[in-house]
Amino acid sequence: MSFDRFLAEFEAARANHQRFVVVTLVGSRGSAPQEPGARLIVTDQGYLSGTVGGGKLEAAAITAAVEMLAVEDSPPTKFHEWNLQTDIGMSCGGIANLFFERHQVEAKWKVAIFGAGHVSQELVRVLLRLECSVTVIDSREEWLAKLPSALEFPRAARHLKTILRADMTTAVAELHPDSYVIAATMGHGTDQPILAEILKREGEFSYLGAIGSDVKAAKLRKGLLELGVSAARTERFFCPIGEPFGDNTPAEIAISIVSQMMRVRDSSRSFN
Repeated sequence: MSFDRFLAEFEAARANHQRFVVVTLVGSRGSAPQEPGARLIVTDQGYLSGTVGGGKLEAAAITAAVEMLAVEDSPPTKFHEWNLQTDIGMSCGGIANLFFERHQVEAKWKVAIFGAGHVSQELVRVLLRLECSVTVIDSREEWLAKLPSALEFPRAARHLKTILRADMTTAVAELHPDSYVIAATMGHGTDQPILAEILKREGEFSYLGAIGSDVKAAKLRKGLLELGVSAARTERFFCPIGEPFGDNTPAEIAISIVSQMMRVRDSSRSFN
C-alpha cells in the first residue's frame, strides 16, 4: 500500500471509527511476507484496510490489535517481535517486528441541541463537519429521523446521537457538563422548562442559547423568574441566539449560531 493511499485510509478511519490501531511492519529478518513499512489498520470489529503480509502473521496482528482495543487502559503503543515459525506457526523461519499504535478519536467539543426542527437540521449538518459530537433531543420521532445519516455524513455514525424523550427536560441530567447547549424546540412553552432545568444547575455547561427574538427573550426570562431561577441566572444564556449577521433562513441562522459558539469556545472562558 502506497503512503498516499495509507494516509487516505487513515483519514477515513478517523472519520468513521472512534478507535483503531495502525500496525506497521518495522523490521524483519530472514523470510517475511512483506517489506518493512507495510501497514494494516484494525478497528474493534477487526480488519479494516492494508496488509502486513496476509496469512497467519496478519491474523495474529489483527487479534493482537483487537485485544489492545478491548482494554481501555492499555498502553497507546506496543511492540511485538514474532518468530514466524515458533510463535505464529508459519513454515518460513523469519522474524517479524511489528509496531502497534492505538488511535483514540474523541470529539472534545460536545454540543447538545433540544429540538430537531428546521434550524437544528442545518445546525447538525454544519457541526458534523467540525471536530465535535452532537446530541439531539426531541419528542418527535419523525423529526429525529430527518437528521443526516451516516451515508450523508460518515461522522454521524460515531458523533451524532439522538434521544427520543416525551419530557425533554429529563435529558438534561444525561448531558456532559462541558456541553454547549441550544434550546430550539417547538416554541416558548417547551424551551422554558428546559432552560429552567439547566439554569438551576449551578456551574454546568459551557454555553447556553435559545432561538428567539428580543420579545421572546423577555418572556423567557420573566417565566424563568416565576419558576424560581435567580435573576442573575436568567441572564446566563444567549437569546436571541447567534451572531448578528445573516438572514432568517435556517442555513444562515445555523451558521450564525455555530459562529457564536466558536467565539465562546475560543475565548477560553467559562460561560458560567
